[in-house]
Amino acid sequence: MNVVFAVKQYISKMIEDSGPGMKVLLMDRETTGIVSMVYTQSEILQKEVYLFERIDSQNRETMKHLKAICFLRPTKENVDYLIQELRRPKYSIYFIYFSNVISKSEVKSLAEADEQEVVAEVQEFYGDYIAVNPHLFSLNILGCCQGRNWDPAQLSRTTQGLTALLLSLKKCPMIRYQLSSEAAKRLAECVKQVITKEYELFEFRRTEVPPLLLILDRCDDAITPLLNQWTYQAMVHELLGINNNRIDLSRVPGISKDLREVVLSAENDEFYANNMYLNFAEIGSNIKNLMEDFQKKKPKEQQKLESIADMKAFVENYPQFKKMSGTVSKHVTVVGELSRLVSERNLLEVSEVEQELACQNDHSNALQNVKRLLQNPKVTEFDAVRLVMLYALHYERHSSNSLPGLMMDLRNKGVAEKYRKLVSAVVEYGGKRVRGSDLFSPKDAVAITKQFLKGLKGVENVYTQHQPFLHETLDHLIKGKLKENQYPYIGPSTLRDRPQDIIVFVIGGTTYEEALTVYNLNRTTPGVRIVLGGTTVHNTKSFLEEVLASELHSRSKESSQVTSRSASRR
Repeated sequence: MNVVFAVKQYISKMIEDSGPGMKVLLMDRETTGIVSMVYTQSEILQKEVYLFERIDSQNRETMKHLKAICFLRPTKENVDYLIQELRRPKYSIYFIYFSNVISKSEVKSLAEADEQEVVAEVQEFYGDYIAVNPHLFSLNILGCCQGRNWDPAQLSRTTQGLTALLLSLKKCPMIRYQLSSEAAKRLAECVKQVITKEYELFEFRRTEVPPLLLILDRCDDAITPLLNQWTYQAMVHELLGINNNRIDLSRVPGISKDLREVVLSAENDEFYANNMYLNFAEIGSNIKNLMEDFQKKKPKEQQKLESIADMKAFVENYPQFKKMSGTVSKHVTVVGELSRLVSERNLLEVSEVEQELACQNDHSNALQNVKRLLQNPKVTEFDAVRLVMLYALHYERHSSNSLPGLMMDLRNKGVAEKYRKLVSAVVEYGGKRVRGSDLFSPKDAVAITKQFLKGLKGVENVYTQHQPFLHETLDHLIKGKLKENQYPYIGPSTLRDRPQDIIVFVIGGTTYEEALTVYNLNRTTPGVRIVLGGTTVHNTKSFLEEVLASELHSRSKESSQVTSRSASRR
């Protein structure tokens, strides 16, 4: 189960099926992102695709010597654009691929528009999601819910993305969902409806143990997306932000023009692929090794190009050298900026207290440490609010809860009101009243013993002691111990054997820390393959936007209900 490979295969097949000759790739806003995550422009150029265009671009030239490969989402808007295109075709022949199921009536409309008979093929290729890592996918949807319920448009898009993922991996799963979440139940029902309606598409070769789709809600663990991260990929997203593998470095002091935006893709960057899950300390020494390696391979300035053989060797090695030079300067810049932010924002100290708030149960010590950091001028208002949020979530119902005092400290520190308001919003979003699970206290004797032993040994790394709640959920699922009264099945049948192929989807977004958990479980659990997805992949900033969007939707809904009630009384 490799989502990058699945999407890559679809795109390769589209290009191959169109045969030899020069081609243009016509995409929409979303499919442009889907393609760019798995192929670089230079890789596609080698397949005779010389032009990349958007279907909604008004000023495209007519180029009858090119074949058109159209890869589009099956939206009404895209179908309308295609109808206009086919009435006045700009290219010689069209191969049309929709990223999801398209209705017969829309295919009929396209056929009627194709008066010049330029369409060679119309097919469905189910690459309707963003493949982030081989075991991680996203739908790039921020703000999917209105309070506790779905925004209808986002529910429809999520259902399409999730069913496309199942089709691309050739899985017809049994479905379980988190009972405490109305949104999880709704999505599970919608996916089940599609599988029932499109049963012919889902007729794959039966496996001995059926695959399992587990649908969870971000509300159940609001702690994980609030923590600072210390592994490379997660840390880059937390401090700099990753958007479809792109990192904006334009705000970095003294940045050179060619490094204002860089791409970090494990598919095309060996150093990143080998280091994305390693701790920051290890990255530092690996960067040093990369630099030393680069220095050795660097062509000597004085190198004499006396013979044709010398020149030939230089030219042959130059592209490799140039590529390596780009990799070195990119990672040195990124790691340098991470390092600058860590010291400027005092993140080592901040993170240590975050981990204590997430993993330990010593209230007075935690309170003292948070208060101390709120007095520190190096701690930014963003990090100060994050600490108070973690405290508010953990000690929400503690008898000595001191949240009002901490809120006053934030105010005295000069923290903007928009940030302070987020504390209650986060508790509303993921507090005890909402959670179906107990995030903080170990539940059984084994877990309590483990925590006790961990305390005795001390933690190997105080900055990475936290494990997402997802780890425990998946551990129970793999061992066949996940309670059905908390995670029921949709439909009458249940899984008798332990699952082998598991697809986990988190409504409200997943995180790179959870992706690392899944990566490690895949590595250490023979016979089990897990793929993780979410409506988006969060860092703290985007998670707080998600919380805010959910709260705003919820408020506007309540006020409109109040208005309609008072109107009906009149």
